[in-house]
Amino acid sequence: MILSMTGFGRGTAVRNGREITVELRSVNSRYFEYSSRMPRTCSYMDSRLKKQLNEQITRGKVELSLTVQNVDAADTVVTVNRELARSYQQALRDLSEELCIKNDTTTSLLTRFPDVLATRHADVDEEQLWEDVSAVTAQALDRFVEMRAAEGAKMKADVENRLNFLEECVGKVETLSAGRVEAYTNRLYEKLKVILEDRNIDDARVLTEAAIFGDKTAVDEETVRLRSHIAQYRSILEQNEPVGRKLDFLTQELNRETNTIGSKCQDLDITRIVVDMKAEIEKIREQIQNIE
Repeated sequence: MILSMTGFGRGTAVRNGREITVELRSVNSRYFEYSSRMPRTCSYMDSRLKKQLNEQITRGKVELSLTVQNVDAADTVVTVNRELARSYQQALRDLSEELCIKNDTTTSLLTRFPDVLATRHADVDEEQLWEDVSAVTAQALDRFVEMRAAEGAKMKADVENRLNFLEECVGKVETLSAGRVEAYTNRLYEKLKVILEDRNIDDARVLTEAAIFGDKTAVDEETVRLRSHIAQYRSILEQNEPVGRKLDFLTQELNRETNTIGSKCQDLDITRIVVDMKAEIEKIREQIQNIE
């Protein structure tokens, strides 16, 4: 199955009093690159989330966004420093007696003094929270892979159409190159007749020149390899594993063989076909850059 490296997936659920939301985004990259945005209280699970994603994603720049909100229970608790509050109360009482003023100390007043009240995060079962986040991440990952697969199917269809076009072009090159030696021989005879006029033409020398020309301009090996590469391309597209790097290498081979044909052949019609083939291979290469 062909997968695109571009994708998005979102998962959300309320588990154990917390609303957990996970979003995944990715763009193309040569390797698997991971980044995340999450609450500090969840930072301990970052490496485990990366491992969970890497089990299903081998290439692409992936960004994970995690939010956790408490629904049924408060995520912070308030603590009272009673010893400090008593010290403040006693200090105010002593000051009242010393200055002979009314002691109007209240609880509200004491709580305004520094460090009497403090807040801290409620105790969290980290393993339970990890299980909840992991389950929601799996949900987001399923949708993420579905989107990549849908886009990958469209890319596969496009590449297959372009491979069909390349195969047709190879057939045209084979047809046009089949009569090139005979055409060259005839042109050579005609030129020699004009130059030598009534003098005899050395048939052996003409055939030798034709043979040398045929050897220099032969593209049989290149067309055979092109057909082989195209067949291999189709086979790789059917594999159920990451194939982006294989296809990238094979695309380079397609381009190399096409360039060789262009450099060997001096026929204008073949040159035009080669230009069309190179343009099509470039379009394939652009598609392959986004395949996992």
